Amino acid sequence: MVVSTFNGSTPLSYSNGTTISLSTFSLNSFVNVEKGDPVAFRPYWEKVRGECAVEIKGDECMSYFGDTNNLCWYMVPQMRDAILRLHNVVGNAVTKDKFLVLGTGSSQLYQALLYALSSSEPSDHPINIVAAAPYYSEYKDATDILQSRLFQWTGDAVLYDKDEPYIEVVTSPNNPDGTLRIPVVNSGARGKVIYDLAYYWPQYSPINYEADHDVMLFTFSKCTGHAGSRIGWAFVKDIEVAKKMIRFIHLNSIGVSKESQIRAAKIIGVICDGYQYLKSIESDHLFFDYCKRLMKERWEKFKGAIEQSKVFTLTKYPTSYCHFNKDLSEQYPAFAWLKCVEGIEDGERYLEKLKIRTRGGERFGVDAKYVRISMIGTDDEFIELCTRLSNAKIE
Repeated sequence: MVVSTFNGSTPLSYSNGTTISLSTFSLNSFVNVEKGDPVAFRPYWEKVRGECAVEIKGDECMSYFGDTNNLCWYMVPQMRDAILRLHNVVGNAVTKDKFLVLGTGSSQLYQALLYALSSSEPSDHPINIVAAAPYYSEYKDATDILQSRLFQWTGDAVLYDKDEPYIEVVTSPNNPDGTLRIPVVNSGARGKVIYDLAYYWPQYSPINYEADHDVMLFTFSKCTGHAGSRIGWAFVKDIEVAKKMIRFIHLNSIGVSKESQIRAAKIIGVICDGYQYLKSIESDHLFFDYCKRLMKERWEKFKGAIEQSKVFTLTKYPTSYCHFNKDLSEQYPAFAWLKCVEGIEDGERYLEKLKIRTRGGERFGVDAKYVRISMIGTDDEFIELCTRLSNAKIE
């Protein structure tokens, strides 16, 4: 599934012989690249669907409990083992001497962490939650919706100058712009840091170090594309923080679906088997190799469309050595972060006229001249997106 040709209105061909016609979309239909639904990897999973099948009988998975000997009592042993094995294979996180907390996606874990890292008692001065702009657009909403007296969304971490405790969220690689991030708060106040590493996987970024932070978030959805399973996990150094997170999840959802855990563990096992036991010497059958090649080729075609239109500029990314792939590599983020050239003040509104639905910069705490575009949608969405962008002109 490698894009081999792109020339405006001509159908695109793939290396497996498939041709997709651009007539999939009518002129009046929208290309929705606003959402971050990671379905781009579905063709890989179609190839190995039999290897990933699981059977759950009617009398299985009935209890709330997964492992009563584990601090995270609702996590089944095979899920724990699969997560630890995955990070050992990829080499993107230090898991030793940390507690593993499972959640219903990293969204639930984010809220659990806000609760766990805040004061135990309500206060007239809730702890401030900040992230460097452009920040993930859902952080603010996920914080504000709880209307908590424990914490409050405060905004851009770069601008934070209060002499009050804070929690800084560091997303690296960042959503929306794909940049690698470190904490930026410049304040004498006491601060805590949440590292959101949802996109620190080989298809998006070179794995150039093992992350070793006190709190690290990961998600199954962006790792493998299985967003519907709603599986996320956190590595936490402090046992008291881990206990409070588990308490939050207990009260919020009484754990995480065992069916989802068993399926996720099976899928992770298929990925790891490919690399550890060399079940296939063809890189097309190794998950991260396949996905990285797909992302690289999409980015090459996308850059060509942007250059042809001359309406937007793109973020530039450095090349670095990837310890997983054993080579020098660029970043291929899950989202493209575009900035309009002079003469266009609102990127989201401009692209609406081209029937392209995106998410504008103001949602991410920056100017409306910026816009985020998903690079992980379906093939036909991506092809039509490139076609429309290549034909964009300054009005």
